Amino acid sequence: MTDLPDRLPRHVAIIMDGNGRWARARALPRVEGHRVGFESAREIAECCLEWSIPYLTLFAFSTENWKRPQHEVSFLMSRLSRFLRRRRREYSDKNVRLRAIGRLDGLPQEVRKELAAAIEETRECTAMTLTLALNYGGRQEIAGAAQELARRVRDGRIEPEQIDVEQFERVLDTAGTPDPDLMIRTGGEYRLSNFLLWQLWYAELYVTETCWPQFRREQFLAALREYARRERRFGGLADPAAAAGQQEE
Repeated sequence: MTDLPDRLPRHVAIIMDGNGRWARARALPRVEGHRVGFESAREIAECCLEWSIPYLTLFAFSTENWKRPQHEVSFLMSRLSRFLRRRRREYSDKNVRLRAIGRLDGLPQEVRKELAAAIEETRECTAMTLTLALNYGGRQEIAGAAQELARRVRDGRIEPEQIDVEQFERVLDTAGTPDPDLMIRTGGEYRLSNFLLWQLWYAELYVTETCWPQFRREQFLAALREYARRERRFGGLADPAAAAGQQEE
């Protein structure tokens, strides 16, 4: 049985990086890295379900990824459609709800069709929520939220003074989902790459040199153990006695 740490995150977000580098190191086409990466995604989702981590968000395709070679983008979209078509019944049976964030109307029609079917079939599932960030950009999400609030002010539905953090969060793509506690980036790069810029405000960051196709149960468990070792103070002090001592001084 897996030796889990005592404290687990409620929501894990992952930047699935390094597919191309993994393939290149093995003299394989880049698309082979993506193909194996889909298996990593499935395994990590299984781990979250097994270990009672209720929210998992995967950065599957960014607004910037359209700049990649056309054959690579086409492969990714084709595999995504296939993944959704083949897994939606499995996720429904396992009580996993599927969500998606991003500019979904910019995706190919076949992807939108399979995505809509998967979301609908798993709508009432409650054991876990798997969110796919597709054609997603954090800046674009924040700009879209600002536009929506501006429309509400224009239409007289709210006053500008009513706009606060809670109001803003309600118009983000991720409304209704708790902010990530842990953000994992595979492939060794130390940047956010326009991912969940608002939501990651107090997430613990974990970067591993392991490329995404190799990131499986063992590597995920290592990230969770590292998370459990950290003190989450949210700007305060972990030790209440230490806080009281400082106030007395």
